[in-house]
Amino acid sequence: MILPVQKDLKKIEVGVDEAGRGCLAGPVVAAAVILDPKNPVQDAMDSKQLSQKVRQKLFIQIKDEALAFGVAEASPEEIDEINILNASFLAMHRALAKLSLEYQKILVDGNRFKPFQDYPYECIVKGDSKYQCIAAASILAKETRDMIMNERSRDFPGYSWEKNVGYPTPQHRRAILELGITPLHRKSFNLLPNQYSLF
Repeated sequence: MILPVQKDLKKIEVGVDEAGRGCLAGPVVAAAVILDPKNPVQDAMDSKQLSQKVRQKLFIQIKDEALAFGVAEASPEEIDEINILNASFLAMHRALAKLSLEYQKILVDGNRFKPFQDYPYECIVKGDSKYQCIAAASILAKETRDMIMNERSRDFPGYSWEKNVGYPTPQHRRAILELGITPLHRKSFNLLPNQYSLF
């Protein structure tokens, strides 16, 4: 199924999504994408539904064919300071600020958003499975964040970030217990639930 590129073809709309809200380590990354309604991206859909191979291919295609895109992040320190929800909004605002093309409306994946400048916006639950512009943003955010965590896994071996990219897998939790935390860990998160004290 080919998703519609955007909601209102009479306006220039930008899709926005983030990746990494549920991770224990690393930044939260957001992307903002304006696609060409006359040139839809085949197979663009929610990044979580795609194989890594397809997602990597679409990552390149979207960057090549989008009318404009921006990708930005909020650091673990910022997440700890202002909480993950506000850090997600901050990353989204930074991504929107990078766009080189004017637009009329923001389409945001999810049910909450903090207004950006004076632009009208609409929150769309499961928007990454409904509109290509949001799906494209989810792909850029997910791939960018995966690359960041892959690279940082070389600096902090033992946490399996090259596999879990910072999500709370059993292996990641055990590594925190055995090795301690790194500067990339989100100290405001529940890094070790009570049951891990038994290991």
